[in-house]
Formats: sequence, C-alpha cells, structure tokens
Amino acid sequence: MPKPATRLSHNQILGLVCKDKEQLLTDGNGLTLRLRPNGSKIFYFHYSHPLTKKRTKLQIGKFPHCSLKQARKVAFEYKELLEQDIDPKSHLAKQKEEVLREDSNQLVNVAKEWLEVKKHSVTSDYAHDIWRSLELHIFPSIGNKPISQITAPNVISVLRVIEAKGNLETVKRLCQRLNEVMDYAVNTGKALSNPISKVHVAFKKPKAQNMKSIPPSELPDLLQTISRTSINKVTRCLIEFQLHTMTRPSEASNALWEEIDLNEKIWTIPANRMKRRREHIIPLSDYCIELLRFTRSIGKNSQYVFPSPTDNLKPLNSQTVNAALKRMGYQGKLVSHGFRSIASTALNEEGFDFNLIEAALAHVDPNQTRAAYNRAIYLERRREMMNWWSKLILKADP
Repeated sequence: MPKPATRLSHNQILGLVCKDKEQLLTDGNGLTLRLRPNGSKIFYFHYSHPLTKKRTKLQIGKFPHCSLKQARKVAFEYKELLEQDIDPKSHLAKQKEEVLREDSNQLVNVAKEWLEVKKHSVTSDYAHDIWRSLELHIFPSIGNKPISQITAPNVISVLRVIEAKGNLETVKRLCQRLNEVMDYAVNTGKALSNPISKVHVAFKKPKAQNMKSIPPSELPDLLQTISRTSINKVTRCLIEFQLHTMTRPSEASNALWEEIDLNEKIWTIPANRMKRRREHIIPLSDYCIELLRFTRSIGKNSQYVFPSPTDNLKPLNSQTVNAALKRMGYQGKLVSHGFRSIASTALNEEGFDFNLIEAALAHVDPNQTRAAYNRAIYLERRREMMNWWSKLILKADP
C-alpha cells in the first residue's frame, strides 16, 4: 500500500531552499512542488491521460504568486475533470481557444472585417465616414462585446442617447450600418442570427432633407461673394471646378492629374472613386481647361489637382468648400453638394435633355446595358451642355 503524501504548508514552502539539483515535493492528489537551484518554486499537476494513460504534467503556477491554497483548488478541479474522462490540458487549450475567438468576435473586430469587404463597393471618403460614426457612437459603449452577445436592447440603449439630441438621421445610418455588420457576422458563421434587424422601428423616422442649395437666379450674388472673399487660391479653384463640373465634393477634391486629359478635354473618374462604383467621364468645358492650366501653374508638383496647402502628398479635404461657404455667410443656405442642384435646375429650365443632365450628374441608370450605351452617345452632346453651363456661370460672374 503506497505511503500517503506528507501535506505541504505555506511556511514550509517559504523556508525551502534548493542548493544543488532540482527537488520534487508532493502534496497529494497529483499536486507537486518543483524546487530549482535558481530559487523558483513551481506547482505542477501530475496525472494519467484518461484515454492513453500516458503520464502527463501540467504547470499550475509559480509560488508565491500562486499560493498553496490556489494550487490545491486548481488540482482539485483537474481531478474532477479526470473523473469525467476529460483531459485537463485539452480542456485548458479549448478554453483558451474560446477566449481568443470571443476576442476576435468582438463587435469592433467584426466591424473591421466587414468594412474591409465594404470598402470595395464604396468610396474611401464614405468608408471613413462609416468607421468614424461607429467610433464616435457605438464602440465606446458596446465595441468590446462579443458579437454573439449583441442584443436589440443593447443597441437601442446606445442609440437613445443620440436620438435624445435630435440626431435622427445619424440614428438611421447607424441602424443600417450595424445591421450590415450583424448580417456579415451571420453569413461568416460568427453569429447564429441577427437580433437587431428591426431596431429601427424603435425610433422616429428623420424628415427627408434636401441638400441646402440656392436657385440659379442667386448665382450672381454667390459668385460676387466668392470673388470678394479672401481665400486660398487652390480652394478658390476647387470651388469653381466643382461648380463647373457638377461633381460631388469628394470627386472634385480628390481629382488626380492622371485622370485628366487636357488635350482631349476629358476627365475620367475611376469607378473606385464614384458613389455608384462606375467610371464617370466628364467632358470639360473650355473654361475648365483654362482653370486647370492655371491650377497647375500654382501647384506644387503634386499628383493631386487640388493639393493641401500643408501637405503636398494629400488633397484638399472634401469639406474645404463647405467651410469656405460658411465663412462667406452661406451656412444653412448652401452646401457644396448644392452646386449640383443649381446646375440641374438651370439645365432643366433651359430645356436640355433630361437624360443628358442625369448622365452629367452621374445618376446611374439601373439598366447597365442602356447606361453603357447612353454614356457613349451622350458624350459629345454633354460637351455642348457643359460649355453652355460654364458660359452661364461666367455670364453671372460680375
């Protein structure tokens, strides 16, 4: 009959010193203490694998960080697992794997994965806007929650704070974005279902608002204000270029010289910079060509048509024109996106073909075959229309 192990004590372990070679002391129930000449005292659990019966040891912790009481508790838990034919080492590895999976499946990490896919179907500015909104409003509260623990009450509680401030449009966008993240999680096996698919019904619908704009009749006043205002030359060129080309703010501010053919008088915006992810060809008016040549003459050899005044390697911010309009007194009256509305109204009032105007605004025809055909046959007709629009602007300029 084996001799029962002599139980260790805390004070005994404190006083133990290993001078020459390692010593192994037993405490019973598979718990041992290994002493080393370097002074370390480490608890181990020795056992036979429940299936292979191979002798195995598992480190529990170092004394005194791991106390004798804690080591005995862990050894007892391991023995309970063995009684259920569960290997403690495999059990720990599985637990660690689950923790790592939980970390990678936190909302913030799943959202990163989703956005990497989303980036291929939206502009870089829009992708930045998506991430910024999640960083500001969602991640501080529930970003670290595992995706499997995200519930409708969680999300509603976070969005109520934004609703209370009257930002209903932000609430609407966040509902859409979070639902896309959750759908991605379901489709990649990170979640079994999307519990927030209907959270939008818990909030008021925002009232539809058009981009702030002015009628064409107020164009002379706008141009006079621009001419009187002291602004950076590159910013002034960007304002004019965006107005003449009827483009969206980010499309104009991020324009690259490689996209522009001054000889053919064509600006080709690649699909990855367009809202609808389709290449957009713009026939440039005679005035736009003059404007671009002037812009290049004052530029700093940047790849961007409208480089930042502080960093030649970056373009002007897409909100630069909006900031300038605010300083000019147009806050609440006009935003740079509203330039497109001014042009559309003027062209429609003049009687230009609706399809030409829609093509110029890059409003995509849902019929892709017809859209490709129309793009080809409209180019020269659009050139006439763009020249007419530029001449109207110049005529309105005092």
